[in-house]
Amino acid sequence: MMAYTIKSVTRRLLVGVVIFLTTLITLLFVPGLNTSSSTTHLIVHRGTGFRDILRELQHNSSIAQQWPAIMTASLVPQFRNIKPGRYTIPPGMSNFGLMYYLHSQKQDEVRVTLPEGIELRRVARIISRKLDIDSTGFMAAASNRQLLDKYGINASNAEGYLFPGTYNFAWASTPLEAAEFLVRQFHHFYKDSLKSVASKRGLNETALLTLASIVEAETPLDSEKPYVASVYLNRLKIKMRLQADPTVQYALGGTARRLYYKDLAADSPYNTYRYNGLPPGPICNPGKASILAVLNPAESRYLYFVATGKGGHYFAESLAAHASNIKKYKQALHAQR
Repeated sequence: MMAYTIKSVTRRLLVGVVIFLTTLITLLFVPGLNTSSSTTHLIVHRGTGFRDILRELQHNSSIAQQWPAIMTASLVPQFRNIKPGRYTIPPGMSNFGLMYYLHSQKQDEVRVTLPEGIELRRVARIISRKLDIDSTGFMAAASNRQLLDKYGINASNAEGYLFPGTYNFAWASTPLEAAEFLVRQFHHFYKDSLKSVASKRGLNETALLTLASIVEAETPLDSEKPYVASVYLNRLKIKMRLQADPTVQYALGGTARRLYYKDLAADSPYNTYRYNGLPPGPICNPGKASILAVLNPAESRYLYFVATGKGGHYFAESLAAHASNIKKYKQALHAQR
């Protein structure tokens, strides 16, 4: 009788174990149990906890109930580690498959284009629109003292070093990761051969980028940049003030606008109408063409230039020739009215 009882209990236990394992396997691995039959989307921001992620999954109908996902993560604890990012969740996944998918997916990338000649503030705005970063956070990262010291930037921020171009960023990049990535791109470009040329011209890194930023702000035409660079280098040689309008715009801040004579009197070290030599640092982030134009300027004696009114510039060696070019510029403007 006792033997029969033991066998009966054992049989019941085995049946129970089989039922439990079958239920567990079904719950974990059968597609469509607790998960959506259509494609859903999930955004995970930095610092979002596992339970908050599950709440969002339930809110957007990726899952019907949270407890199967909690049970799955209890059995495989590493599934709780879900990276920040944007996820497109395929339909009809199993609970195990969903948790594995979220845990193992690579961070998605976003293609970001930073045009030549934009200032730090605009870089921050573009980055904040494309990535999971706010502009204030990026501005702070670009002013991070450890980052600046690491790359030998003797300034209060990385203005001038945020190298323009088109790049792939992880959407969930931190502000510091994004800022450092852009600074590294400049250093990848600025090789020893270019440093040697700059040294021969008596330009340290800050002076090179400062002058290149002025050239960048003066003309969008790559063909003109060596001539614009030659004008400013010639002025520096004879200790003539640069009198560069873009430096005044930078000193005034805000949106670029037409300058008036009163603006030229602004008391700022960036006002090259008022102070000799280069301003303290770059006024924007120059691209390759502007940097190379400073390193390899046109051979000229030009000291002046003025817009043609048709997209380019007239260059002159003397004030008389410059006055004549200004007259032509005004005539071009009058003809357009």
